[in-house]
Amino acid sequence: MNKGNLRRLISPKSIAVVGNRGANFAIKESIKLGFKKQIWAIHPSLDSLEGIKCFRNIKDLPEAPDATFIAVNAETAIDIVSDLKSMGGGGAVLYASGFGEVGEEGFQRNQRLLKAADGMPLIGPNCYGFINSLDGIALWPDVHGCEPVAKGVAIITQSGNIGLNMTMQSSGLQIAYMFTLGNQTNTNIADIIHAMLDDSRVNAIGLHIEGISDVESFDVAARRAQKMKVPIIAIKSGKTKASAKIALSHTSSLTGSDELYSVFFERLGVARVDTVPEFLETLKLISVLGVIKHNGVASMSCSGGEAGMMADLIDGMEITFPSLTKSHKARVKQTLNEYVEVDNPLDYHTFIWGDRKRTSECFKAMISDRFAATMLLLDWPKTQESEQKDWDSTLLALSDAISGTSEKAIVLASMDDCMPKRIIEECLNLGIAPMIGLDICLKALNHSYKIGQAFASKPMPEIKILNTHRENKINKQLTEFEGKQLLMEYGIPIPKGFLVKNLTEALKAAEDITYPITLKVSVTKLSHKTELGGVRLNIQNSIMLEEACNDLFKISSVLLIEKMIEGSVCELIIGIDHDPTFGKHIIIGAGGIFVELLKDSSVLILPVSREDIQQALSKLKVYQLLQGYRDDLKGDIEAVIDVVMSVIELIKVNDVEELDINPLLVLKEKNGVVAADTLIRLNSN
Repeated sequence: MNKGNLRRLISPKSIAVVGNRGANFAIKESIKLGFKKQIWAIHPSLDSLEGIKCFRNIKDLPEAPDATFIAVNAETAIDIVSDLKSMGGGGAVLYASGFGEVGEEGFQRNQRLLKAADGMPLIGPNCYGFINSLDGIALWPDVHGCEPVAKGVAIITQSGNIGLNMTMQSSGLQIAYMFTLGNQTNTNIADIIHAMLDDSRVNAIGLHIEGISDVESFDVAARRAQKMKVPIIAIKSGKTKASAKIALSHTSSLTGSDELYSVFFERLGVARVDTVPEFLETLKLISVLGVIKHNGVASMSCSGGEAGMMADLIDGMEITFPSLTKSHKARVKQTLNEYVEVDNPLDYHTFIWGDRKRTSECFKAMISDRFAATMLLLDWPKTQESEQKDWDSTLLALSDAISGTSEKAIVLASMDDCMPKRIIEECLNLGIAPMIGLDICLKALNHSYKIGQAFASKPMPEIKILNTHRENKINKQLTEFEGKQLLMEYGIPIPKGFLVKNLTEALKAAEDITYPITLKVSVTKLSHKTELGGVRLNIQNSIMLEEACNDLFKISSVLLIEKMIEGSVCELIIGIDHDPTFGKHIIIGAGGIFVELLKDSSVLILPVSREDIQQALSKLKVYQLLQGYRDDLKGDIEAVIDVVMSVIELIKVNDVEELDINPLLVLKEKNGVVAADTLIRLNSN
């Protein structure tokens, strides 16, 4: 899709609606939003629709419409799209279902629809369409809650009902666009993101995602948004695993597609949220205030309980409540009663309650230390407006305190019942963010901070999907010895070792290797050798070796004898897995016996740099061991990074179905690493 093609469709000068049910709403709602340009109605038997005379056929129109809302059955819709294309129409919204979502018949119908459109933009099918609150267009088959705005956020969702419900919010979020994309036949999420980035009136983008069909095009669009410093907030459904993959390696159990989405979003500076309220409030905060530039925030309230609750809720987040300096405390103290203990969060008590001037002086003194943002906790009572003047005065005191400054201020109610609609509107007029929910506001600020950090950082390289080619391929599992030889070809250190077929060969190999040694069965069917009794460790002499050989030759006719590596600082697992959406990706985690026990892992989507690998390592619980936990020896982190880079090179050259190195023994700093065990499966013709 050429993103430039969409402007005519989403900001049309002429609209056509085809059908009756649903089409009538497209007329009513567009007029209600203020659309005063040309609207045509098409219906084979009705004389008029919503007071507009009906044409019998779309080809009877005096000229090609910029945008068409098609509310007819699937087969008829295809014919209308074909006619629109031949007329030079600007694009269409397809309300009808019965396409790709209903199986093979629908898929074939979808292919015919694509051919009929021949590049003309389509939104849908099987969708509600879109609302443009900036220009007064609602190609939408139902009621909605959007109102005309001069600027605001764009929301893109794959669900019509979720989109509809979001338009009904009344918490002060100004929605400039609402898109529901349905099947995304030839216009996908990335195309809409590009179109929104082309409209300077859009100050943030919200995404409700069930899945991304084209990760690479999304990557391009999101990186463009990051470059333009337009925040993206995403809520994605499908967190839980519907099924578990059965695999030989440990690696595949350490991640799921949902975790990959989180990594993908973090890579792009996209803030991922968990709930609809968090989604809407984060969009609102960023729409009103923009992103915050550092992580120090402040909180003010006239309640010690609220101050304590805020201190608890911020725990574990990247934003903080920085303590006040001695001079800062003194400035605030001068505005309050001597009994008030000044700190951040601030409980300013009620000594100045209702006194706008004194309250403003207090707020100004508190805000004066240049916090990234300051929250004022304020819950209006459920009374007559005339009885709320002291609360109104406190809001105005905040406005006075920030007047003439660039300070970011928030009025925060603990629940939506405690912030009247008139106050929400007043806050927006004053440039203050009206936020609801203490925990949600803190989460929104945390997202704002992380997006700001992403804007300030070096952008990630364009994603490259590296797929596993399974078609007409034979899957071959390598023995541990074969796998290690492959690792060694790519510069990954392995223990010195040999394959032996009898005791004599084992004794001779042991003299060459020198004790202590390890002895393992060499059979591909016994992938997890330790659990099956196929491994002997720390063999110190020939007597122990002979005993081990007697046991293991009963299991396998070939054994692998290796040097026992001692003195490791930490054990890691380095592996690759394959996801249908993101392709091959790298997993780093706690290795050895801790793989299943700790479930401590980080995921890397390709391509990556050494810095990315370092950051992924730093997220692990066992990273403390690599750094020298409790003054112990530090691990060779640079050597670990070398191994990951080598694994990436290996999977680029070889068609690897599955790989893990477990454990990768990390030795003390500057002493390297050793791949103590590996499991590799290759695809071959």
